[in-house]
Amino acid sequence: MSAASDDEDHQIGYQALPPGVPVVTSDGVRMGVVHRVQDNAREHIFDGIVVKTDTGSVFVDAPEVARITLRQVSLNIDFAEVSLLPEHRAKVGALEAKLKRWKRRFGG
Repeated sequence: MSAASDDEDHQIGYQALPPGVPVVTSDGVRMGVVHRVQDNAREHIFDGIVVKTDTGSVFVDAPEVARITLRQVSLNIDFAEVSLLPEHRAKVGALEAKLKRWKRRFGG
């Protein structure tokens, strides 16, 4: 492996994540590419990423992101769960994702 490849495999912070990086599910399926990062800049909180897919854009909530490198974003959900991700609709989509996550956690 080259030095450049080693650098690309190191985990990076969400603020350094560029658009166009592939997003891969836990079962190894490439679901799309990073469109942009969503965060609460004032409080320095990573909210999630907007992913461009073949069928549109979806919002991946921060807890579903396992690892970020310059080479790829790895998720901790599988491809079947990707179909449950909300369509990206700015703040509304982000709020829907948070609501679904809370329902899953608390049995709602």
